[in-house]
Amino acid sequence: MTTTKQEALSKVPEVTLLFWIIKIAATTLGETGGDAVSMSMNLGYFVGTLIFAAIFVVAVIAQISANGFHPLLYWATIIATTTVGTTLADFADRSLGIGYAGGASILFALLIGSLFLWHRTLGSVSVDNISSPKAEIFYWVTIMFSQTLGTALGDWTADSAGLGYGGSAVVFGALLAFVAAAYYLTTISRTMLFWTAFILTRPLGAVVGDFLDKPLDAGGLALSRYSASAVLLVFILGCILVFRQRAAERAH
Repeated sequence: MTTTKQEALSKVPEVTLLFWIIKIAATTLGETGGDAVSMSMNLGYFVGTLIFAAIFVVAVIAQISANGFHPLLYWATIIATTTVGTTLADFADRSLGIGYAGGASILFALLIGSLFLWHRTLGSVSVDNISSPKAEIFYWVTIMFSQTLGTALGDWTADSAGLGYGGSAVVFGALLAFVAAAYYLTTISRTMLFWTAFILTRPLGAVVGDFLDKPLDAGGLALSRYSASAVLLVFILGCILVFRQRAAERAH
């Protein structure tokens, strides 16, 4: 019995260096884009969250309904998760008064719970098995929690821990370097390393985004949120259109 090419492939891209470059750019865009809507447009975190949550739901439905892997749709959905993650984390941390530590703790519990339920239901949380609607739902819910958690962690280290945007970027960059070293030098579960890196790229993008658009007296460059978001979007589109991405091969 043979399988078709469609059945043999996942609906997510291969995890390569290009994947991580686009992921970091997308998380940075999520920060500047989320701030542009909630702050620059003065819509507030709650309204911003409602707007991006609606976009997220539409994008996920389109992704699940798609026949195979489509790079533009996949990365549009990733950007949707990171923008809603930005405004949702800010709403929880600031508007609800939970604080960075409280928000990060709740989101970490939700993330672990999502991974646990995913594994309990399907037997694996590997991204090489994202081909069924049920697996995709778990995948995107887990990603949304990880993006929101990453925003809270980035704000926590930059503000509460007093590391600033530059110091926080160094910390998360170093942690990602350790994960990369572990990938090449150890036999630690590749699935565990993937999700660890996926989570860590979000606070890195968050603090880089804040560094770009926050005022000078707050340690930022005071760049326009609209301009920074546009440049990041063009960069992401360029990466997608110029460099070919393949769907990940499914694990059997």
